[in-house]
Amino acid sequence: MTERAAANTCGDARPASLAPPAREPELVELIRRIAAGDHDALGRLYDATSTLVYSLALRIVGNAATAEEVTLDVYTQVWRRAEQYDAGRGSPSSWLIMITRSRAIDRVRASASSHQRVVSLEAAEEPTSATTLEESSVLHERRRLVRAAFRVLPQEQRQVLELAYFSELSHRAIADQLGLPPGTVKTRIRLGMVKLRESLRPLVES
Repeated sequence: MTERAAANTCGDARPASLAPPAREPELVELIRRIAAGDHDALGRLYDATSTLVYSLALRIVGNAATAEEVTLDVYTQVWRRAEQYDAGRGSPSSWLIMITRSRAIDRVRASASSHQRVVSLEAAEEPTSATTLEESSVLHERRRLVRAAFRVLPQEQRQVLELAYFSELSHRAIADQLGLPPGTVKTRIRLGMVKLRESLRPLVES
Protein backbone atom coordinates (compact mmCIF):
# COMPACT_ATOMS: atom_id res chain seq x y z
CA MET A 1 0.00 0.00 0.00
CA THR A 2 1.25 3.50 -0.79
CA GLU A 3 0.96 6.05 1.98
CA ARG A 4 1.14 9.79 1.57
CA ALA A 5 2.40 12.32 4.06
CA ALA A 6 -0.41 13.46 6.33
CA ALA A 7 -0.44 15.85 9.28
CA ASN A 8 -3.12 16.76 11.80
CA THR A 9 -3.92 20.36 12.76
CA CYS A 10 -4.40 20.36 16.52
CA GLY A 11 -6.10 22.88 18.73
CA ASP A 12 -7.82 24.84 15.95
CA ALA A 13 -10.34 27.08 17.69
CA ARG A 14 -12.41 27.66 14.56
CA PRO A 15 -15.49 25.55 13.81
CA ALA A 16 -14.71 22.43 11.78
CA SER A 17 -15.50 23.23 8.16
CA LEU A 18 -16.90 20.87 5.60
CA ALA A 19 -14.85 19.83 2.61
CA PRO A 20 -15.26 22.07 -0.47
CA PRO A 21 -18.22 20.89 -2.58
CA ALA A 22 -15.87 19.94 -5.43
CA ARG A 23 -14.14 17.46 -3.13
CA GLU A 24 -17.26 15.68 -1.95
CA PRO A 25 -17.66 13.51 -5.09
CA GLU A 26 -14.07 12.33 -4.58
CA LEU A 27 -14.90 11.39 -1.00
CA VAL A 28 -18.01 9.52 -2.15
CA GLU A 29 -15.84 7.46 -4.48
CA LEU A 30 -13.36 6.73 -1.68
CA ILE A 31 -16.16 5.51 0.57
CA ARG A 32 -17.43 3.29 -2.23
CA ARG A 33 -13.97 1.77 -2.56
CA ILE A 34 -13.68 1.34 1.21
CA ALA A 35 -16.97 -0.58 1.20
CA ALA A 36 -15.35 -2.90 -1.35
CA GLY A 37 -12.43 -3.53 1.03
CA ASP A 38 -9.87 -1.09 -0.39
CA HIS A 39 -7.38 -0.22 2.39
CA ASP A 40 -5.64 2.41 0.25
CA ALA A 41 -8.95 4.25 -0.12
CA LEU A 42 -9.23 4.34 3.68
CA GLY A 43 -5.80 5.93 3.84
CA ARG A 44 -6.77 8.52 1.25
CA LEU A 45 -9.98 9.34 3.10
CA TYR A 46 -8.02 9.69 6.33
CA ASP A 47 -5.52 12.05 4.67
CA ALA A 48 -8.34 14.18 3.26
CA THR A 49 -10.57 14.41 6.32
CA SER A 50 -8.69 13.58 9.53
CA THR A 51 -8.06 17.23 10.41
CA LEU A 52 -11.80 17.85 10.33
CA VAL A 53 -12.52 14.76 12.44
CA TYR A 54 -9.77 15.38 14.98
CA SER A 55 -10.53 19.10 15.49
CA LEU A 56 -14.22 18.39 16.07
CA ALA A 57 -13.42 15.53 18.47
CA LEU A 58 -10.99 17.75 20.37
CA ARG A 59 -13.58 20.46 20.89
CA ILE A 60 -16.07 17.94 22.26
CA VAL A 61 -13.82 15.87 24.53
CA GLY A 62 -11.35 18.63 25.46
CA ASN A 63 -8.38 16.27 25.61
CA ALA A 64 -5.84 15.63 22.85
CA ALA A 65 -5.19 11.96 23.69
CA THR A 66 -8.90 11.18 23.85
CA ALA A 67 -9.49 13.08 20.62
CA GLU A 68 -6.86 10.86 18.98
CA GLU A 69 -8.73 7.79 20.20
CA VAL A 70 -12.03 9.16 18.92
CA THR A 71 -10.42 9.79 15.54
CA LEU A 72 -9.28 6.17 15.41
CA ASP A 73 -12.77 5.04 16.40
CA VAL A 74 -14.30 7.10 13.59
CA TYR A 75 -12.17 5.56 10.84
CA THR A 76 -12.62 2.10 12.30
CA GLN A 77 -16.37 2.62 12.05
CA VAL A 78 -15.99 3.95 8.50
CA TRP A 79 -14.08 0.81 7.55
CA ARG A 80 -16.71 -1.44 9.08
CA ARG A 81 -19.80 0.42 7.87
CA ALA A 82 -18.86 2.15 4.63
CA GLU A 83 -21.48 0.15 2.75
CA GLN A 84 -24.15 1.83 4.89
CA TYR A 85 -23.28 5.32 3.63
CA ASP A 86 -26.06 6.80 1.49
CA ALA A 87 -25.00 9.80 -0.60
CA GLY A 88 -28.64 10.72 -1.00
CA ARG A 89 -28.92 11.49 2.70
CA GLY A 90 -25.91 13.74 3.07
CA SER A 91 -22.36 14.52 2.01
CA PRO A 92 -19.38 12.41 3.15
CA SER A 93 -18.19 15.27 5.37
CA SER A 94 -21.59 15.50 7.06
CA TRP A 95 -21.54 11.73 7.59
CA LEU A 96 -18.09 11.89 9.17
CA ILE A 97 -19.15 14.77 11.42
CA MET A 98 -22.18 12.79 12.58
CA ILE A 99 -20.01 9.76 13.39
CA THR A 100 -17.43 11.93 15.15
CA ARG A 101 -19.99 13.67 17.33
CA SER A 102 -21.54 10.34 18.28
CA ARG A 103 -18.20 8.70 19.17
CA ALA A 104 -16.95 11.79 21.03
CA ILE A 105 -20.14 12.11 23.09
CA ASP A 106 -19.88 8.40 23.93
CA ARG A 107 -16.36 9.04 25.23
CA VAL A 108 -17.49 11.97 27.36
CA ARG A 109 -20.28 9.89 28.87
CA ALA A 110 -17.92 6.99 29.52
CA SER A 111 -15.44 9.31 31.22
CA ALA A 112 -18.17 10.73 33.45
CA SER A 113 -19.00 7.27 34.76
CA SER A 114 -15.41 6.01 34.98
CA HIS A 115 -14.99 6.95 38.65
CA GLN A 116 -18.00 4.86 39.63
CA ARG A 117 -16.64 1.91 37.67
CA VAL A 118 -13.30 2.16 39.49
CA VAL A 119 -15.03 2.22 42.86
CA SER A 120 -17.06 -0.84 41.90
CA LEU A 121 -13.96 -2.73 40.85
CA GLU A 122 -12.14 -1.90 44.06
CA ALA A 123 -15.11 -3.12 46.07
CA ALA A 124 -15.24 -6.47 44.29
CA GLU A 125 -14.20 -9.55 46.26
CA GLU A 126 -10.75 -11.06 45.79
CA PRO A 127 -10.65 -13.69 43.03
CA THR A 128 -10.40 -17.34 43.97
CA SER A 129 -7.52 -19.52 42.81
CA ALA A 130 -9.77 -21.11 40.18
CA THR A 131 -10.76 -17.68 38.86
CA THR A 132 -7.14 -16.60 38.74
CA LEU A 133 -6.20 -19.64 36.67
CA GLU A 134 -9.11 -19.05 34.32
CA GLU A 135 -8.20 -15.39 33.89
CA SER A 136 -4.59 -16.36 33.22
CA SER A 137 -5.72 -18.70 30.47
CA VAL A 138 -7.92 -16.01 28.92
CA LEU A 139 -5.06 -13.50 29.06
CA HIS A 140 -2.73 -15.97 27.36
CA GLU A 141 -5.26 -16.54 24.57
CA ARG A 142 -5.77 -12.81 24.08
CA ARG A 143 -2.04 -12.26 23.78
CA ARG A 144 -1.86 -15.02 21.18
CA LEU A 145 -4.63 -13.39 19.15
CA VAL A 146 -2.98 -9.97 19.35
CA ARG A 147 0.34 -11.39 18.13
CA ALA A 148 -1.44 -13.16 15.27
CA ALA A 149 -3.24 -9.96 14.24
CA PHE A 150 0.02 -8.05 14.41
CA ARG A 151 1.79 -10.52 12.10
CA VAL A 152 -0.69 -10.01 9.26
CA LEU A 153 -0.18 -6.24 9.11
CA PRO A 154 1.75 -4.89 6.11
CA GLN A 155 5.44 -4.75 6.97
CA GLU A 156 5.67 -0.95 6.85
CA GLN A 157 2.78 -0.57 9.32
CA ARG A 158 4.08 -3.29 11.63
CA GLN A 159 7.50 -1.62 11.65
CA VAL A 160 6.26 1.79 12.82
CA LEU A 161 3.91 0.26 15.41
CA GLU A 162 6.77 -1.77 16.88
CA LEU A 163 8.90 1.36 17.17
CA ALA A 164 6.04 3.42 18.61
CA TYR A 165 4.67 0.99 21.17
CA PHE A 166 7.48 -1.45 21.94
CA SER A 167 10.48 0.88 21.62
CA GLU A 168 8.38 3.86 22.83
CA LEU A 169 9.76 6.22 20.19
CA SER A 170 7.99 9.45 19.25
CA HIS A 171 6.64 10.00 15.75
CA ARG A 172 9.52 12.39 15.09
CA ALA A 173 12.11 9.85 16.30
CA ILE A 174 10.59 7.12 14.13
CA ALA A 175 10.61 9.46 11.14
CA ASP A 176 14.28 10.29 11.72
CA GLN A 177 15.22 6.64 12.17
CA LEU A 178 13.40 5.46 9.03
CA GLY A 179 14.05 8.53 6.90
CA LEU A 180 10.33 9.23 6.42
CA PRO A 181 8.18 12.36 6.72
CA PRO A 182 6.48 12.53 10.15
CA GLY A 183 3.08 12.64 8.46
CA THR A 184 3.79 9.34 6.69
CA VAL A 185 4.73 7.75 10.02
CA LYS A 186 1.51 9.03 11.59
CA THR A 187 -0.59 7.72 8.69
CA ARG A 188 1.02 4.28 8.86
CA ILE A 189 0.38 4.08 12.59
CA ARG A 190 -3.24 5.13 12.11
CA LEU A 191 -3.89 2.58 9.36
CA GLY A 192 -2.16 -0.16 11.33
CA MET A 193 -4.27 0.56 14.40
CA VAL A 194 -7.46 0.55 12.33
CA LYS A 195 -6.57 -2.88 10.92
CA LEU A 196 -5.61 -4.23 14.34
CA ARG A 197 -8.86 -3.06 15.88
CA GLU A 198 -10.85 -4.62 13.05
CA SER A 199 -8.97 -7.92 13.40
CA LEU A 200 -9.49 -7.95 17.16
CA ARG A 201 -13.11 -6.77 17.13
CA PRO A 202 -14.50 -10.22 18.12
CA LEU A 203 -12.09 -10.28 21.06
CA VAL A 204 -13.05 -6.76 22.19
CA GLU A 205 -16.77 -7.44 21.89
CA SER A 206 -16.63 -10.83 23.67
